[in-house]
Amino acid sequence: MEIVDEKKFDEIVNILEDKYKNVGYYLNFKTPIDLLVAAILSPQTRDTTINKLTPKLFEKYKTASDYAHANKEDLLSYIKPVTFSNPKAERIIEACRIIEEKYNGKLPDKKEDLLKLPGIGEKTAVTILINAYGKVEGIPVDTWVIKLSQRIGLADSKNPDKIEEELKSKLDKKYWHNFAYILKEHGKELCGTIPRCSQCPLNKLCPKNGVAKSL
Repeated sequence: MEIVDEKKFDEIVNILEDKYKNVGYYLNFKTPIDLLVAAILSPQTRDTTINKLTPKLFEKYKTASDYAHANKEDLLSYIKPVTFSNPKAERIIEACRIIEEKYNGKLPDKKEDLLKLPGIGEKTAVTILINAYGKVEGIPVDTWVIKLSQRIGLADSKNPDKIEEELKSKLDKKYWHNFAYILKEHGKELCGTIPRCSQCPLNKLCPKNGVAKSL
């Protein structure tokens, strides 16, 4: 796996930041609890699907208490299109029960507390801290970040934790809050399963230019 040098890394980041400067977090929410719920629902489900169903869901359930005391079948009626909706409904109810009992109904703003909630892993905890509380403590690493970090030559590991540490060591902290979403957008627009290298602004810097394959 070819990794770009520091100069090329910085050039790639600057190009991507300029091209996708208006890109941000992709799930709609108004409150921290909204974000928690949307994030738990999102794995293996399209963002558009989540954003389509959450307006009615968030109108019905507004607080941690609302979810904690929800009837599971009623909650499921709002999230039917979501993949693995049944276990996700259970995680939402249990997570919000814990939030109500241990944190007075307020979503915790510390990573170690978030990681104790059902359905919350490292990526989601970092995502919540960034987008709900403006606390930039890491870089959320999802499948797009893994795929493009390897393809473009930004990191040389397939392990999400190691990729995050490598990116954090190279990337200016001012970019941590949105770099994952920029990579996701670049993947969707130009660097997907069949990369459109000839149209890509990174084509002179990318080690896989012209030969990239889905990883």
